[in-house]
Amino acid sequence: MTQVACLQLAPRASFEEAETEILTYFPAAAKNGVKFIFLPEYCGGLKSENGLLAPPVAKEEDHPILQKLLELARQEQLWVLIGSIAIEGPGKLFRNRSFVINDQGEIVTRYDKIHLFDIKLSETLEYKESAVVEPGAKGVIAQTNVGALGLSVCYDLRFPHLYRDLAQTGADVLTVPAAFIKTTGEAHWHVLNRARAIENCSYVISPCAVGDIPGGGQSYGHSLIIDPWGTVLADGGDKPGIITANVDIAKAREMRQKIPSLGHDREYTIN
Repeated sequence: MTQVACLQLAPRASFEEAETEILTYFPAAAKNGVKFIFLPEYCGGLKSENGLLAPPVAKEEDHPILQKLLELARQEQLWVLIGSIAIEGPGKLFRNRSFVINDQGEIVTRYDKIHLFDIKLSETLEYKESAVVEPGAKGVIAQTNVGALGLSVCYDLRFPHLYRDLAQTGADVLTVPAAFIKTTGEAHWHVLNRARAIENCSYVISPCAVGDIPGGGQSYGHSLIIDPWGTVLADGGDKPGIITANVDIAKAREMRQKIPSLGHDREYTIN
């Protein structure tokens, strides 16, 4: 059994403000005895301009938030999931990239968000992440101190086949760092996260940004830690802060023996 924490952070417009936000909560979580800290999507900074996401972007090797979190993981000797930061790509588009960092301050793996948030809810509420982000094309599982983590980011949550593939390939824990917008979050966030836990007999850990996005938009908050039965172990509510819970991988594996649905998929056709 391992104690984990989600940092529920407010979106900040610059690297400097994002670092200050992280340092407001990270040390307190580390001192609380947790072994793994999970941060939200765009925890390295997020703002919008003319209806498009415009986070601060840097090359991976120069990214100040990545370097700071590598340092903190090493100092505190704990694992860290960077929900995502904006990493400069080879062309005009950037990558919305997650990182898993071990307790020695080393990058274990990376994941580039696959499904991009292109929606139009009304004439005044429209998002087109694909205008600025280059999508990933590879599912990723990371071996960690809490078990095998299946990585995803935010809008990926609406694509259950990704989580099915991750779970059937060995992921014990599914991670969904997000900056989920308030409009859809109020309607769908809890039920989608609980569904991913239940249908895959997996823990789900979903740190979510909370509050106004500089330049326009709102993030929903309600970071979640959910067990394989679909029980919400912790909910971050609607203010910045820290949530914690214990993750017991043996419970997930026991659940998969009792309800072995991951092995019951059948091929079929649709007329």
